[in-house]
Amino acid sequence: QLQLVESGGTLVQPGGSLRLSCAASKFTRNDYAIGWFRQAPGKGRVGLSCIDKSGTRINFADAEKERFTITRDRANDLVYLQMNSLKSEDTAVYYCAARRGSCYGSWTYWGQGTQVTVSS
Repeated sequence: QLQLVESGGTLVQPGGSLRLSCAASKFTRNDYAIGWFRQAPGKGRVGLSCIDKSGTRINFADAEKERFTITRDRANDLVYLQMNSLKSEDTAVYYCAARRGSCYGSWTYWGQGTQVTVSS
């Protein structure tokens, strides 16, 4: 069973930056794509970006692609989401997910989520 654990969520002021981490078990090192998603209060889960097993990055959300960057640390089985110029509307629970192969299709494994609150 693949396990994903998100961390790094916290309260941050508008305009600030935050880096979320997704820790994955060894399974993800070569076989899986990792994606970041978020779910704002009262809304559905939305895909943000993904990095596949070859390191190719896919942006699912055009509105955030200039502010959010996904990176992968293969040596430590970590995937990061760097978020800059945060806005109140970025307040949400952020999830990472994993699936074999590419960034497209249904996602097999999910983390428990980490809360990001953007407020002054």
